[in-house]
Amino acid sequence: MKALGIDIGSLTTKVVVLNNGVIETSCVVDSDDEADTSAKVAVARALGQANINLNGDYYIISTGAGGKATSISQKSKAISSCLARGIYHLYSSARMGIDIGAESGIVFKINERGKLKDQASHDKCAAGTGVFVKQMAKLMQISLEDMSELSLDAKTRPEISGTCAVFAESEVISHVHRDPPTPMADIAAGIYYSIVSRLMALCKRVGIEKDVVVTGGVAQNKGLINILEQELGFKVLVPDNAQSIVALGAAIIAQEQIEKGAK
Repeated sequence: MKALGIDIGSLTTKVVVLNNGVIETSCVVDSDDEADTSAKVAVARALGQANINLNGDYYIISTGAGGKATSISQKSKAISSCLARGIYHLYSSARMGIDIGAESGIVFKINERGKLKDQASHDKCAAGTGVFVKQMAKLMQISLEDMSELSLDAKTRPEISGTCAVFAESEVISHVHRDPPTPMADIAAGIYYSIVSRLMALCKRVGIEKDVVVTGGVAQNKGLINILEQELGFKVLVPDNAQSIVALGAAIIAQEQIEKGAK
């Protein structure tokens, strides 16, 4: 029996397939309006690209925004629990995780056995999320990649509101159109700092402890990670498959259920 983890997010759906604890295949697809459709498409894609029989015997754990809305999983689990298990599987030294998703940010602590210890999150406003970063890049008329690279050359960080996406957008527009305009590199750094400042507030709430692992699609943004490390005062760990760590954790939980005799 193979273990599958499905993370159904608002923008993308991720699948990880484990075979006896080893990652056999994984994939990331754009999410459909229906969570169940997203899950089925992602699972079919993951199994198909590895030439695995779609009619095989699987135990599936789902999670994410649409985790409870799919018909193909045996159980659903909280994102934070799956994050803790996924991170600990990759980094046994990890004691803290920061996940920056499309619409939420989560900071959590894990113990020496990889179990969730404490957490804090924000999901009341787009500011501080992946959607916010995409909006700001679009507003500046540059790609996400260019925005990240630009920020590395910033000389200052102009103040960008970290409390509301609408106010932040107005501030960015004012920086772009003032005379003389604020340098684009500085604006990019200011945007990232507004995100990091929200995350740091969550970090301080639960207590900062090394090693810190950053996950989620935004974790692949070098500019943001650079500012986060400056604020923390030390380097963080960013896995190559940062976007799929939640799905990995779900698959690990599914594997544990199999080992307990689940059918």
